[in-house]
Amino acid sequence: QVQLVESGGGLVQPGGSLRVSCAASGSIVSINAMGWYRQAPGKERELVASITSGGSTIYADSVKGRFTISRDNAKNTVYLQMSRLKPEDTAVYYCKMGVYTLALRYLEIWGQGTLVTVSS
Repeated sequence: QVQLVESGGGLVQPGGSLRVSCAASGSIVSINAMGWYRQAPGKERELVASITSGGSTIYADSVKGRFTISRDNAKNTVYLQMSRLKPEDTAVYYCKMGVYTLALRYLEIWGQGTLVTVSS
């Protein structure tokens, strides 16, 4: 069994910075892509950023130049560094990973979500 645990959400003022983390644990052989999604109230969940096992990244246009995704393969962890935050970045942020397990299965797993609120 594999689970993802997120941390680092909270309240931040507009223009501020925040880093969220997501760590995977369990019967993991390797992790393929890692990504961050967000869902604001009344809106659909959307991709914020993703990173492949080789380090290639993709960003939503709305966060390009402000957010940076990174990963630490030794720790099975993905990070999202958010800078110059705006009120419209307020959302629940979810991580997602593609995991190869010891049981030779490939699973796409979601974290539980962490709330980021940008407000003065």
